[in-house]
Amino acid sequence: MDARALLGEGPRWDAASGSLLWVDIDRGLVHHGNITSGYGEPVGAVAPVDGGGTLVATASGLVLDGQVAARFPHGADLRANDGACDADGRFWIGTTAKDHRDGAGALYRFDGELVRILDGVTISNGLGWSPDISLMYYVDTPTRRIDVFDYDGELANRRAFAEVDGFPDGLCVDEEGGVWVAIWGGSRIERYDPDGSLVHEIAVPAENPTACCFGGHDGRSLFITTAAPDGRVYVTDAGVGGPPAQPFRRTAPSDADPTSAR
Repeated sequence: MDARALLGEGPRWDAASGSLLWVDIDRGLVHHGNITSGYGEPVGAVAPVDGGGTLVATASGLVLDGQVAARFPHGADLRANDGACDADGRFWIGTTAKDHRDGAGALYRFDGELVRILDGVTISNGLGWSPDISLMYYVDTPTRRIDVFDYDGELANRRAFAEVDGFPDGLCVDEEGGVWVAIWGGSRIERYDPDGSLVHEIAVPAENPTACCFGGHDGRSLFITTAAPDGRVYVTDAGVGGPPAQPFRRTAPSDADPTSAR
């Protein structure tokens, strides 16, 4: 797909519509199949919504059905970055400073209430879950590693899953538990076995791959977003399948302040 994005990111396969969702962060655009929507500010991530629609993470907050559902408790010098929904339909979304200064970002969870889960993040990036949902994988890009948490809706026991030769960006997890990660500046996608061993690489004809996801009619197509100077979306047969995006599950808005922290 010759989209020529400035900063293509966050591909998600929307099984309900049979189409690809992805964003161009710097242009503030959401692409949903052949439809493009603009938000007037940087857009970090998008998720399909159960029953239709999208949940969009803009620089300033979360937009559901065209309405602001929550605002980030940060200033104009930060923005949303990568995000995805867990098996229960809760949206996990990270942030980063626009100048990527150390430790300014965070990781949040949204289920009608926006809760800060991790502080001290620099570039909150790819996240995904093991097939049995007992683990969550997570990237803070400058650490040059993929971390893993024990997962039960909460995060515990953070540890290194794999050290990466380069800058890991967005990721996805296949049906066998393999973790696929885009390497920013490295022109490749890497696959790690569940034990953290690097077992496969896919060359990408672009300098800056940003993220990847499984999709297509059989779940075996790997879609890859890239950033300038390329900006295209690529697709390849990964040789293994993976799940589509988990939709966000609508939750009645809280009567309380929609943002809390801990």
